[in-house]
Amino acid sequence: MKLSPQWLREFVDIPAADPQTDDRRLAEDLTSAGITVEGLNGEGANTAFEMEITTNRPDAMNHYGVARECSAIYDRELKPLEAKLPASTGKAPASIEIQDKQGCARYTARVIRGVKIKASPEHIVKRLAGVDQRSINNAADASNYTLWEMGHPTHAFDLDLLEGNKIIVRRAAKGETLKTLDGVDRKLSINDLIIADAKKPVALAGVMGGFDSMITSKTKNILIESAWFDPSAVRKTAKHHGLHTDASHRFERGSDYGATSIACARVAMRILESGGGELQGGEIDTLARELDLAPILFDRSEAKRILGEDLGDTEIVRILRRLGFNVIPDTNSDYLVTVPTWRLDVEREIDLIEEIARLHGYDKFKKTLPSYAGAVIETSESAKDAKLRSALLSLGYNEAVSLSFISHQDAEQFSSSPVIELENPLSEEASVMRTSLVPGLLNMLAYNVNHGNESVRLFEAGSVFELAEGKSREPKQICLAATMSNLKASLPKGGILDVSKGDNAAAAEAFRSVKGDVERLVGAFEHSSIQYDSQTADYYHPGRSARVLVNGEVVAQFGQIDPEILAHRKLRQDIFAGEIYLERLYKNELRKVQYQPLPRYPAVERDFSFIFGDDVIFSKIQLAVSALKLGELQNFAPAEIFRGGSIPAGKYSVLLRARFQSYERTLRDEEVAEWSAKIIKALETLGGAQRA
Repeated sequence: MKLSPQWLREFVDIPAADPQTDDRRLAEDLTSAGITVEGLNGEGANTAFEMEITTNRPDAMNHYGVARECSAIYDRELKPLEAKLPASTGKAPASIEIQDKQGCARYTARVIRGVKIKASPEHIVKRLAGVDQRSINNAADASNYTLWEMGHPTHAFDLDLLEGNKIIVRRAAKGETLKTLDGVDRKLSINDLIIADAKKPVALAGVMGGFDSMITSKTKNILIESAWFDPSAVRKTAKHHGLHTDASHRFERGSDYGATSIACARVAMRILESGGGELQGGEIDTLARELDLAPILFDRSEAKRILGEDLGDTEIVRILRRLGFNVIPDTNSDYLVTVPTWRLDVEREIDLIEEIARLHGYDKFKKTLPSYAGAVIETSESAKDAKLRSALLSLGYNEAVSLSFISHQDAEQFSSSPVIELENPLSEEASVMRTSLVPGLLNMLAYNVNHGNESVRLFEAGSVFELAEGKSREPKQICLAATMSNLKASLPKGGILDVSKGDNAAAAEAFRSVKGDVERLVGAFEHSSIQYDSQTADYYHPGRSARVLVNGEVVAQFGQIDPEILAHRKLRQDIFAGEIYLERLYKNELRKVQYQPLPRYPAVERDFSFIFGDDVIFSKIQLAVSALKLGELQNFAPAEIFRGGSIPAGKYSVLLRARFQSYERTLRDEEVAEWSAKIIKALETLGGAQRA
């Protein structure tokens, strides 16, 4: 949004010598105080600030609100907002009824008769153009000017087009429709907060006015509205209709309950100045409920503890009063601070301390570390976390961090756990707490791949969020993922296990590469057994995925992500991922590295070439050989796998390599032959056929 430094100077005497230089100084001072000026446009009187106002500060989304900040920064008086209106005649010809007291706390209106609708005065047009606002007519511009001046949205109706000269604030009835100012006929929901006359809707409350009651060149009599609408009610209405207006932007974040009267009066003043006419009746101010902001007890000793130094009564009181807070000495604390109606974001003592710190100037605090009498104590899991992180980094993975929020669709697709919904989500794509780390990692991979970086290997360590027996849990997980391009490039030349032809062989090798990474992580912990099965989640490829069971408990799953899921996310290559459930894995202690001297006697290797059915996985083979309890068998692993060629469909050929070695003597040929015969018999028992 844009604001004019010249407009700011109408409300506060900002120190100035050279306007160009001082505009830059003003921009720097505002930015240091948390009211960010991202850039300057134009020169001299046409200078405009490009502002970045945080969503919790709707009070600063206007010139008067920023001028209030300047008043505190430079310790200058802030000129009060006033409205010089002529005496009104007769009685007010309109009435206000607030049926939805929760949706609308206050509604203020004024009526002007005999007004002439025409172009706005030149100074109004130039001011609006300076903040990128288009001039419409003197009535609409008076409302828009007041919005950018003091931040409170207002609206003007053609009084003669309001049935019964009546305004009713209510929820829409089923089947009602409204044509809004943008010319769109909108079907209203029963949850929509609307402004209606005696018969029909005439505006979406806090969002947009109606087409059939708008000001035109034929308008003679005007009703000006200025209200306070509940932020959630406005947000729901705006979201339902896909609208985002200057008014809804402010109402959704909390407008000033106390500003309705002066905002209405200043709009009326400008319409009278430019279009003539006369006020009929006095101000119509209907209060449905009071917004009572509780006072805050402020303790100077707490402020000193947080800030590291005592700023003194004078500075604290000066800052708070310049910002509009009422500061009263109190017996139970140093001060009782009353919060102004425009600062709905200030609720606690720490909020006041933040206000004092930023207006005093963060750069003025001494650069010292706070005293600390305790000691840093590592958690019981810190060594395990460090071990896994260093292992992943050494394997070539880069650490990444994703949002803790995902969509409902992702939550359902990647987990069966009940979700924890956000009360005020940023968007539908971030509406629940994440139940899995996989969606966030896939999004980051997709971003890289779609921007030309196809060789990516990432991991993330963090918590997921789930409901269990009505209570929330935050188990820790690690998720790792890599693109096929990265995995293929990392495979050692000449060390390929699967010598089959085609894409399936490449995918199988990529799967084994990820399996090796997961094995390294899991193998860092003490265990009596590690087993694998194929009972993985639905989002994994059914033939290229596995679960890891340590001592009989599932601690991880990994494999190729289902191609349909990747296609939906517009990922143009295969992705392999793995999930490690740290809560279960950490039940085991880190494996202690123990020294063992190299054997003095030579090892003997024997190869066994067998054909097995696809249902015979290596874990079955490994268990069968382990059951032989051959003490001198130091290692037994597959060296090569082949499918196709002369191998029938549904079967595969595997070359198994056994290494025998003794720490006490040299092995004899007849011993090795005897053990080899036992291994062959065990493999044949599994249905294997030895190849010649």
